[in-house]
Amino acid sequence: MNAQNGSTKKRAWMVPAVLVAVAVLLVGTVMMSALGGSGSDGAAAPSTPVESAPTQVEGPPDLSEAERHDPDDLLAAGPVEAPVTLVVFSDYQCPFCARWSEETLPLMMEHVQAGDLRIEWRDVNVFGPASERAARASYAAALQGAFWEYHDALFQDGQKRSEGQLSEEALTALAEELGLDPDQFAEDMDSAQTAEQIATNEQLGLGLGAYSTPTFVLGGQPIVGAQPSQVFQDAFDQALTGSE
Repeated sequence: MNAQNGSTKKRAWMVPAVLVAVAVLLVGTVMMSALGGSGSDGAAAPSTPVESAPTQVEGPPDLSEAERHDPDDLLAAGPVEAPVTLVVFSDYQCPFCARWSEETLPLMMEHVQAGDLRIEWRDVNVFGPASERAARASYAAALQGAFWEYHDALFQDGQKRSEGQLSEEALTALAEELGLDPDQFAEDMDSAQTAEQIATNEQLGLGLGAYSTPTFVLGGQPIVGAQPSQVFQDAFDQALTGSE
């Protein structure tokens, strides 16, 4: 990502005003993490009256640290050198993640195909064991070169699957339906390599404060929730312009 164009220019937050407070909390979490936590010894910051809170945040912190740009990343789409990166923090039991995948992901994939965007998928599994199981399954599919096909099947028609549909048996059956080797899939799903990768992705998301899903970092800036596609299009356009 290119550096920001100096302190004299102001960047508009790419979320609707109603989400600004949530986004600020996310950024606050990142800043506290970088400082080792707020602690209990510091003086309390003065509160800002709600009516005076701005609807735009000037110069938000750059969260591009979430981007890996790893050429061997099995959960990514798009060129490593793409000018804009979108990091998605998701959960396979999250209905809003399913809706975003149905409504907005295809639009973002158009930018991937054009070479202007890279998408890096990170499951944070905030809904529990079934989510973690589905994340392991999607990584096992990725090891057979079918991450996005498997991902789309788990979120088919913009609907999340029930916990019962995320059992090991059901997940393996889905892999077989997609033409994957079921025995290799089952082995990879339970491997130490898969478990390590899933844990790494979880810690990345939680370390950045992505405790709710979906959460996104697009062009280094956070977007919280399954916002309308136009929000992501506008954020992408601004990030692409800023990268030139």
